[in-house]
Amino acid sequence: MAKKKSSGEEMQQAASGIMGQYKTWFLDYASYVILERAVPAIADGLKPVQRRILHAMKEMDDGRFNKVANIIGQSMQYHPHGDASIGEAIVNMGQKDLLIETQGNWGDIRTGDDAAAARYIEARLSKFALEVAFNAKTTEWQLSYDGRKNEPVTLPMKFPLLLAQGAEGIAVGLATKILPHNFCELCDASIKYLRNKKFDLYPDFQTKGMIDVTNYNDGKRGGKVRIRTHIEELDKKTLIVRDVPYGVTTTQLIDSIIRANDQGKIKIKKVTDNTAAEVEIQIDLAQGISPDIAIDALYAFTDCEVSVSPNACVIDQERPTFPAVRDLLKTSVDNTQELLKRELEIKLAELQDKLHYTSLEKIFFEEKIYKELEKKHETWDKVLEAIAKAFEPFRKQLKRSITREDIIKLTEKPVRRIYKLDIQELNDQIKALEGEIKQVKHDLNNLVDFTVAYYENLLKKYGKGRERKTEIKLFEAIQAKQVAIANTKIYVNRADGFIGTGLKKDEFVADCSDLDDIIAFTKAGKMKIVKVADKIFIGKDILHVAVFQKNDERTTYNMIYSDGKSGISYAKRFNVTGVTRDKEYDLTKGEEKSKAHYLSVNPNGEAETVKVILSANCSARIKEFDFYFETLEIKGRGSMGNQVTKYPIRIVKFKEAGKATLSGRKLWFDDTFGRLNTEEKGEYLGSFEGDDKILVIYEDGNYEIADQELTQRFENDKILLIEKFNPEKIITAVYLDNEKLQYNVKRFKIETTTLHTKFFFIKDGEGNRLETVTTEEEPVLVIQSGRGSQVRKAKIKIPKLTEVMGWKAVGAKLADYNKSVVMEWEQKKKDSQPELFE
Repeated sequence: MAKKKSSGEEMQQAASGIMGQYKTWFLDYASYVILERAVPAIADGLKPVQRRILHAMKEMDDGRFNKVANIIGQSMQYHPHGDASIGEAIVNMGQKDLLIETQGNWGDIRTGDDAAAARYIEARLSKFALEVAFNAKTTEWQLSYDGRKNEPVTLPMKFPLLLAQGAEGIAVGLATKILPHNFCELCDASIKYLRNKKFDLYPDFQTKGMIDVTNYNDGKRGGKVRIRTHIEELDKKTLIVRDVPYGVTTTQLIDSIIRANDQGKIKIKKVTDNTAAEVEIQIDLAQGISPDIAIDALYAFTDCEVSVSPNACVIDQERPTFPAVRDLLKTSVDNTQELLKRELEIKLAELQDKLHYTSLEKIFFEEKIYKELEKKHETWDKVLEAIAKAFEPFRKQLKRSITREDIIKLTEKPVRRIYKLDIQELNDQIKALEGEIKQVKHDLNNLVDFTVAYYENLLKKYGKGRERKTEIKLFEAIQAKQVAIANTKIYVNRADGFIGTGLKKDEFVADCSDLDDIIAFTKAGKMKIVKVADKIFIGKDILHVAVFQKNDERTTYNMIYSDGKSGISYAKRFNVTGVTRDKEYDLTKGEEKSKAHYLSVNPNGEAETVKVILSANCSARIKEFDFYFETLEIKGRGSMGNQVTKYPIRIVKFKEAGKATLSGRKLWFDDTFGRLNTEEKGEYLGSFEGDDKILVIYEDGNYEIADQELTQRFENDKILLIEKFNPEKIITAVYLDNEKLQYNVKRFKIETTTLHTKFFFIKDGEGNRLETVTTEEEPVLVIQSGRGSQVRKAKIKIPKLTEVMGWKAVGAKLADYNKSVVMEWEQKKKDSQPELFE
């Protein structure tokens, strides 16, 4: 008799069974979502719902538009997930303007407007889709979910659709995000791959904008692209946003701008959405806000710049894989070449069959074999045998053996055809078929060339209007702290040792942003750098508080402190460039009771003179003396310093300001970004003192005087000259007078003093433009004219030709206009000595 199981064992067994089922069910569910819903197949670049929609549309295709509601109904025969998901997928594909031709209100990806209801909008397959996505003869079929119909396993896609459209989906345990790429560039890259040439592929978006692909990483996991809008400066108070980043709508962009304004990170008066056929968002700036800083702040704090991380995940042989964009293109091209090969092979077989039957037909009538039908034979089989025997002498003319089906087909020819047969027509057909067969065989033998021609044809037929929309550009790094608007105030309670934005009853220090760091020094010789906060303790007896500028190598701190152990006082000069936030740094020797007697902050390394007064009861003979900080070198903050005195100090007083001990600030102009910098990037402009200015001359005939502010941006693609401004220098400019078709030259000094204002200094007129400009003291212009053997060079000493005049003067005639003229300023050392004209 079997032993009865206890209730505990039964429960444990039941639980184990349920757990096993859950494990299996979840795995089945995860696999289904990955394979059948969220992730596209590498073969045709389509998710199942997209493939079923296209198949349903092909079944309905008669060249006319169909209501999307009807397409949804047709697609539901293949897709088991309801009309909502199908409708959303149709709209998504229609908005990409590649496979589906649309009619009606299909929404706008830029503004986020939804499409009209499915019953109001219409669609049909585009000519492009019909050419690249369908061929029943090369399609592998499977039963639909209910077993009633056949549907394609994958479509025979002869184009890198996945890269053209992009894809995004979230499955169970993984996700995919493939960015869209440019149609024309995909065709060109496919051709280059077939020709074994190098190629590069970068995203391109319908929403336009700019993209930095430095870290794209070929679309693989771990890569990132930065996407920006184009922001134009309409005037000093108004900015215009001309497009939106990929994945951002105008509404989302405006909301992010308003949010940044509310948080105090930017200051604007209002934002107006003027979007119609093109995106146009007008931003009116608050009074006194620099448009250059505002543009940087918009990129730093709003959706005017977004980062997107691609993650290419596709289904390959029933498994998810993570290829690079380059691999996706190669797979697509290889697949396309194989499909074209299969199509050619099918076409060749069909042509050969047609040639065989046409040859049979010609012999059947030309040799009067059809008369066997008029003879009396015992059975129909005897008739067929007689016809087959009659063909025996002509077998060498045929490409393959004659089958019973061939003979039956011949006997079914209408009687009228026998009497009206044109033998010459059959000969022409045979000749044409042989020509076609020869061409197909040639294409099969030169499959690479045939595939290249296929892509070239696609580019020619469908490439117009699909040129790159997103500008590829290298973005400069924007430091959020540098462009953040001062949206709060910092206060200090020196005695109690607190600083913060909430101490409004205490001493005001400075305006700052909530992104800033604050540096503070105490009487105990301690230094600390902290984040802006409501209230934070630094240490009692605070000497100095300020907004901290990281990597500032010019601000110099002059300090005198006494050592708590020995009583000796030391002086030191140091910079604070980079530190660990919230860490307390001891600027003395670290002994207890050490204290700072004097601290000054010098933005340009100034070295003052101070009066040191010793304690009255000390044994020093001289109780007062001057100390000169200029005698000290600038060292690190951890240095001990130089001894000032071994006697106790009563007080140190400021006596006399010193001169800057640092050389001027060296500036460079980076023409990649149109920015000034101190990191030695681009063209060196010189060493600048505090009041020095910069001269910028543009090719449109304007000049501008600018300060040294690193956050300003220049129109780098329009600059002819940028240098340190010297008001005594003479500007020599050659420009085209388009009305008189002549070149004029003028020499002048800058007489205006207004900063950041453009002044037009050449003759006003349509087509007038600045050709060349220099600030050389004795400029010599080299003019080259003519072509080939007729080239002639001349040198002109400009000071001999014209005198210095006012900046608004027209100038003197230099030469007549000539398209072949090339002008350049002679360098100090020249090898050649062309003819001299004065």
